[in-house]
Amino acid sequence: MFFFRQIVQKPWVTVEESISDLHGGAEFSLPAAKVGLWVFCAVITSLFLLFIASYSMRMSLADWRPLPEPGLLWLNTAILILSSVALQWARVNARRERIDQVKIGLFWGGGFAIAFLAGQLLVWQQLVALGFFSAANPANAFFYLFTGVHGLHLFGGLVALGRTTAKVRRDGFDMARVRLSVELCTAYWHFLLAVWLVLFGLLLLT
Repeated sequence: MFFFRQIVQKPWVTVEESISDLHGGAEFSLPAAKVGLWVFCAVITSLFLLFIASYSMRMSLADWRPLPEPGLLWLNTAILILSSVALQWARVNARRERIDQVKIGLFWGGGFAIAFLAGQLLVWQQLVALGFFSAANPANAFFYLFTGVHGLHLFGGLVALGRTTAKVRRDGFDMARVRLSVELCTAYWHFLLAVWLVLFGLLLLT
């Protein structure tokens, strides 16, 4: 009888009960979207770290000729900071359930992000007009690579931000889902701002 009981017993149930006893039966949950965002940011970080390592090794060779520093990059950096601040404003007001303020924060956050991307394209246009083509020098190629890949990730964030804005404007929205969406967008924006500050600092120092 004991042998039969051992066969039909489900060991995973016993393990789950033991784990439940450790924390008093309380459940720990983390939204899958947050985990996905962290994993995605970790992948992006690894990608840019590889770019930076290649940049550092390549610039030591004799054919490296740095680009001039476009003054517009400073303005673009300030605009991206304002975009991140606007989304943080939306995040704070989402927690307080002030939906009108959330809409304002999302609007300005998206507007500043679009202005940043337009400014980056204008920088490209200025450099091309001065003859700094991507194939002309390794430093040129890395500049276009850094700014282009960063811009693509920001554009992807704008798509998610647009969906969040539509969710906020929709009648009968779920405030819990709105808070999560705004929080994820804000965290991603802060991350992209940090990446850009590192890249911009690297370009200035070299």
